[in-house]
Formats: sequence, C-alpha cells, structure tokens
Amino acid sequence: MSVRKLKPITPGQRFRVVNGYDAITTDKPEKSLLAPNKRSGGRNNQGRMTTRNIGGGHKQRYRIIDFKRDKNGIPATVKTIEYDPNRTAFIALVSYTDGEKRYVIAQNGLKVGQTIISGSGVAPEIGNTMPLSDIPLGTTISCIELRPGQGAVMARSAGSFAQLMARDGKYATVKLPSGETRLILLTCTATIGVVSNSDHQLLVSGKAGRSRWLGRRPRTRAVVMNPVDHPMGGGEGKSSGGHPRSRNGIPAKGFKTRSKTKASNKYILERRKK
Repeated sequence: MSVRKLKPITPGQRFRVVNGYDAITTDKPEKSLLAPNKRSGGRNNQGRMTTRNIGGGHKQRYRIIDFKRDKNGIPATVKTIEYDPNRTAFIALVSYTDGEKRYVIAQNGLKVGQTIISGSGVAPEIGNTMPLSDIPLGTTISCIELRPGQGAVMARSAGSFAQLMARDGKYATVKLPSGETRLILLTCTATIGVVSNSDHQLLVSGKAGRSRWLGRRPRTRAVVMNPVDHPMGGGEGKSSGGHPRSRNGIPAKGFKTRSKTKASNKYILERRKK
C-alpha cells in the first residue's frame, strides 16, 4: 500500500494525493460477475428528489461480491486483486477447485496464488472465514456477520477491523471499528485480517471536479441559507447560525437519536466513542 503526491503542474494537482495501487494486479474485471448499476440521482420511484447532493458521476458497473462465503471446506485460489468503484476496499477474484469464480473483499496481505478457505475447523489465516466460536481470542477480524447466514455487514470498508475480545455462553464479545463493544452470536462468521486499502484515508481529491466524477453534487452550507430554507439560515453578514441542527430541526453534535427501547440495546456492552 502506498500513496503518491503529484507534481503541481495544474492547480487541481497542487494538493492531490492519489493511491499508488501497488496491490492491484489487473484492470479487467471478471465479466460473469458484473451487473448493471443504475444511478438514481437522489430521486425516488415517483421521480421526486428525496436525497440532495446526488447526481452525475462516471458510469459504473456493480461487482457481485460474495459476502456470505458459504462454500465451506472448498479451497479457493486468489487469481487477481482488483479495484472496485462501488466501495473503498479492494476486491479479490477467487477460483474454487470446482471451477466457480467469486469476488470477495480482499484483506491486507492477500496475494495472488494464495489459497483461502471458509468453514468450521480451518486455520485462522488471513483471508479465511470461520465462525466466531473457532477464532482465537484477540484476533483481528473483519467482514463480520450480525445474524447467522446473513452475510458480512460490519467492518467491510477500507482499513477497518474489529477485535474478538471474549466468549461467554453462546455470545462472543467483539470490539467494533467505531469503538462500540457488543455481543454477537458465536455461530456468526468473520474473516481473519484487516480490510485492504488502508491508505484510503490519506487520499486528497485536489479539485471539486473529482467529487462530481464520484456522483457528488455541491452541498450548500446551512448558515448561508435564508430562514425559509433552514433553521440555521438568516442573519446579517457572517452570523454563526444558532444551534447546530438538521433541516427538520433535529439537533446535531451530541444529541442522542438512538431509541432507548431498541431491541438490540441489550447486546451493546459499551457505546461507541463520542
């Protein structure tokens, strides 16, 4: 993993920091695992804008990712490490011994030619997926299930990881990337290792146009609006804008919005860091 700072031969490149893409081995995706990816432009099924600041961007195709890793006991060989425009992490094309190909989230240190396997009783090595009941305590894990058979939903973005802290009864205690400590069923699976592309947080766009390529439209700050448009709008000159709150008046910055009666509260041992 490395990043490159460009020579400032244009104003947009003056502060630009780009990914070195050392880990990428090919720029041609597997055709059988591609699907169309239609853009919504922030509109719902009635054509009305329901989410602002979305639209435009380069055309992309979706890579079908195997988050379930349910081919248990069948070894797979890593064929390529690829870029995926739909996520921050890199993905790996793996070929199983029965001939099937699948995309999986690549972990740091995963190399072409390496063999990975999923299931109970496999070795706790990078890229292997196994139940939390089989993983040694203190291991760094990622791509974690929340319900058995659901597929990975937590710690899937670039550079993220969790840590298996303890086991008690039918639950494992896992410290998540947010700092939250929660209980997860031992029958849920997780992948050994840290998610790839950990340098993603060091990248700098350099210019507004790159945000447009990614499908992000300009966002107007609330304090420069009029009172009719936002609770923080109005005032003469550079007014501070009052208490930070959303367009609908819900306070931000410290205001708790999580329900006190939520069913999953009993599984959270320690809330995330402020």
